[in-house]
This record gives sequence, C-alpha cells and structure tokens, in this order.
Amino acid sequence: MSYTVGQVAGFAGVTVRTLHHYDRAGLLAPSERSPGGYRLYSDTDLGRLQQILFYRELGFALDEIAEILADPQANALDQLRARHQALREQIGKLERLVDVAERAMEVQQTGVRLTPRERFEVFGEISFDLSYATEAELKWQDSAGHRQAMARAAEHSKEDWVRIMGEAAAWRTEVLAAFDADEPADGSTARALAERHRQHVSRWFTDCPPAMHLRIADDFVADPRAFALLVPPAQQRTGLARYLWEAVRANAAAHEPADPQPHPKPEVEGGSPGASSTGGGNR
Repeated sequence: MSYTVGQVAGFAGVTVRTLHHYDRAGLLAPSERSPGGYRLYSDTDLGRLQQILFYRELGFALDEIAEILADPQANALDQLRARHQALREQIGKLERLVDVAERAMEVQQTGVRLTPRERFEVFGEISFDLSYATEAELKWQDSAGHRQAMARAAEHSKEDWVRIMGEAAAWRTEVLAAFDADEPADGSTARALAERHRQHVSRWFTDCPPAMHLRIADDFVADPRAFALLVPPAQQRTGLARYLWEAVRANAAAHEPADPQPHPKPEVEGGSPGASSTGGGNR
C-alpha cells in the first residue's frame, strides 16, 4: 500500500516540510510516485521513517542516522552505547540542577529573612546574579566551607546584615582610596585591607585561612558577575580586581611564607561570589 506525503506526516506526527527535508538529505526518499508525479511512501518507507524518528528522539544528528542506517549491524550498537552514556550524564546534570533549585527555594523560604524592601535597604547596589549563584552551588556543593557559609548566612538577622554591609562599605571606601592613590598591591596598606577582608569572611561566614582566601581571590579576576558583589559596577576601576587579587596573594605570603607552591596568576579579570562583600564563602 502507498501513502501520500500528507498521510505520512499525519501518521508520524511530523510536518510535510520535515519529510521533504529527509528526502533532500537522502535519508528517506519515497520509493514510489503517483501517475501525477507526487511522492508516495511504501510500508517499507514507513518502517525506515520509524527508525529515523527513533534515533532523532535520542538526539542523533541526521548524518549519524544515515551512517547507522547504511550498515545497522556495524554501527547501531556502538552508537547507542555512546548515546546511552551521554544521556545518563545529562540526566545526572539535570538531577543536580533540580537539587540546586530545591535548595534555592528553601533559601528563599528559610534563608535570609528579609522582605524585598529590607533587602533593598540592606544590600543597595549590590545585586545577586542567580545564574552565577547556581553555577557556584553546583561547583562547590561538596565544600564544607560553602555549606558553613550558607548555613551561617541563613541565620543572620536584618541587624546582622546591616553590620555586614556597613563593614563592607567602609572597607570598600578604603580600598578605592588606596587604589586611586597608587598604593602598591603588595604594600602594607593593601595587605592590611586584604587581611581585613579575610577576617570579615571568617567572622560572618566561614573559617577562611590564607590558602582559602587565595582561592576566593581567584574569583576576583574570574567573573564580572561575582566582582560586582564585592564592588558595585558604579565604583569599579580598570585593574581593581587584579589589584585586590595581588593584595590577597601578598597577604597570604606574609602569613604563610614557607608555602612551596606558588599560586598561579589568573588570566581574566572579573570576580565571583566567593569574593563578595558579604563574604560569599563558597569554598
């Protein structure tokens, strides 16, 4: 029995345009023509279409499907095994994202207990990028420091946050003054400011020894979304993120001069939640 393009499209749940595309690609050419020259599909053609749609559903590209159908015995099993592994990895990632979303909802419900107005009053220009927060949660979900920071942040009252942000704003003013005055990043003033940031993180969020502070400082120059948590865009200066990174490195060296492993220098300027003025202990 033969079927028109419209009939096959209805059977298979695809568009006529898709069937024409498969024909042009040499993937599924109708084996018959009507007296008027119209495409007609046989039962064998429908069987092949079913295979094509099966592999498409699994995410195979058309050229991969063509290769499999050209020699099913030689190619199908290996291709399916590879796709199976890729799908399992994707499922794992999606499950982690679901977990992050659930925890994010919990934070909204039981975390920082501030109304929208109070959040604005406390945080002002400091904005939190949800996309980066999600990435950081995935990256550091197994970190004890991150878990401690999140737990302590959830316990802070509005009064605590006012103090935290007040400390951060005063520190930021001094950092900008030192930077604008060309104080050397490895000088005593910049190192003292770096130490104050380290103590701020330890006091309000998570234990922050110099080695951890170095990892936090890496984020100063890694992602603009995160550096905006430390210094709002309106107050940023070109080179400021690297200046702070170098100050933290110098301060860490002063505290741990015997460290035999030099810390590599990041290549991109930006920041991360680990460097936030609110402590951001995501390590």
